Amino acid sequence: MKTILNIKYHLVLAGLLILGLASCKKDDNGGVGGTTGGKGAPTITSVRTVNKTLNDTVTATYTTYDSKGNATTTTSSNPTTQIVAFDSTTTTGKLGNYYAVMGSNLGSTTTIQLNGVSIYFNRALNSDNTVIFNIPSTVPYVQPQPNTLVITTLYGSVTYKFTVLPPAPTVVSVSDYNFVEGRQLTLTGSGLSSVTAVALKGTTVSATIVSKSDKQLVIKMPATTASRATLLFSYTSGSNTLQAATTQEFVDIDNNYAVFAKDAFQNSWADNSWSGPSGVVTGPSVSGTKSLKATYPAGGWQIEGWANWYPSFPYDAAYKFLTFWVKGGTVDHVLNIQGDKMANGYGQNQTSTPVKVPANVWTYVKIPLDPPSATVADNATTLNFWKTGTPAQQLGFFLKGQTGDVNETMYFDEVLFVK
Repeated sequence: MKTILNIKYHLVLAGLLILGLASCKKDDNGGVGGTTGGKGAPTITSVRTVNKTLNDTVTATYTTYDSKGNATTTTSSNPTTQIVAFDSTTTTGKLGNYYAVMGSNLGSTTTIQLNGVSIYFNRALNSDNTVIFNIPSTVPYVQPQPNTLVITTLYGSVTYKFTVLPPAPTVVSVSDYNFVEGRQLTLTGSGLSSVTAVALKGTTVSATIVSKSDKQLVIKMPATTASRATLLFSYTSGSNTLQAATTQEFVDIDNNYAVFAKDAFQNSWADNSWSGPSGVVTGPSVSGTKSLKATYPAGGWQIEGWANWYPSFPYDAAYKFLTFWVKGGTVDHVLNIQGDKMANGYGQNQTSTPVKVPANVWTYVKIPLDPPSATVADNATTLNFWKTGTPAQQLGFFLKGQTGDVNETMYFDEVLFVK
């Protein structure tokens, strides 16, 4: 296969400098192109990408054996470094990439501007026919823009049509990872103004774009039969329409098993806390007006949680994750998940699956579920919720008392077992 790689700055520029200097002539003052260059008005004939192409054609095969003598074979690719010619001329550029301006009388270049923003370049690497520049993230790309490259020398300036392409849309935070039909989600990141459509990857349904800017995209979620999915963006980049998927996964509440969601207990779950006030309260919430309140008295060894005495919650291998939102107390804490069918039962177990809960903020937690047959390890990052049998009837969170601690209140929202 082919992969396009940006060549290290100093290696590429060294090669271009040699080519440029070879074509330079002394000016009337005895200077060389990289110093003063020609005295005529500058010209630009083209802009070329500063890339090389590598052919990845070699593979290696490894065989390993487990304790029973079973063989496992793995094949991996190893690229061969076959360097070929520079890529072709272009009138578009991407943030972070290097480009070579080809022309004449460029040796005395004093400034380079893209869309009105001055960008850094190294004068020592100029020749009278070549100037190298990099597109920093500060250059605006959201249209409309002038879409111009302007080079100014001691003897004039020249303007060249050059469009800075938007980066692929990237999401760094979301208002919620869970949804129901019609719920609006706010996605925050970069490159989002170029998004033209948002689909649930692997399905035939799409979300509706409510509003967008480069840093924020608001979408309304559709009805779907999927339990969870990433989002697939269609976006424009120059004359091309491309696609990019989010790394974040979004969960349809209605297609999974909820303990608490949509401002209420679901599936016959109810409060089962050891102290109060607890249970459903109006106040802090991720997506509505209510959440589950959990009170932890100072110095206590306390479990706060919920129960479903009937019909209870039977084991089903289809469930892959426990997910929930939790809002921390006054300081950072570690909670240990408790369940009546977990290895040590519903008690003050300090070694069951730990959850870090930062103070005063909502944190989204997503924990893989193990099958009952799996070994239970202390402080596991996975959860074996049905280790000793089925159905399960209790789910809670244990907080160990600490010397000098204070009364703590935490809140839980959208507690789900996800397929």
